[in-house]
Amino acid sequence: MNLKKLNWQIWAGFLLALLGSLSYIFLFVNYPITRDFPWANLLLFAIALVFLVVGLRRAFASDRPRPLLSRIGGSVLATLSLAIMGLFIFSILVMARWLPSSSGAPHVGQKAPDFSLQDSNGNQVTLSSLLATPINGKAPKGVLLIFYRGYW
Repeated sequence: MNLKKLNWQIWAGFLLALLGSLSYIFLFVNYPITRDFPWANLLLFAIALVFLVVGLRRAFASDRPRPLLSRIGGSVLATLSLAIMGLFIFSILVMARWLPSSSGAPHVGQKAPDFSLQDSNGNQVTLSSLLATPINGKAPKGVLLIFYRGYW
């Protein structure tokens, strides 16, 4: 394959757009600096846009006519890349605002409301009884509540 005939810029733009959208889910969501605002993904999208513009200009340049298939393929890849970037930006920056606020959820350090649950033996346990029952002769300072989804 002749590299001079291949429009690698359009392919690089498409792959960067794909990498920019998938890297948020698999990599950048783990770090608060990139999870709160996806600046690294937007930077990848900006670089992808530069490659897409250069690739489209190369595909439709009048000094070196390209085959019709190359022009159609370049247009399809550019459109698909823009759709990927637009969907990512819409879902992360717009749809995230549609989530309901967690104003009713307890905050760190806030006392939990009293509740009654069954323990692993089937006995009813309340939060107030756990806080009032002495352990080794001392009153407990708090209760650790663990939600375990492995046992239904």
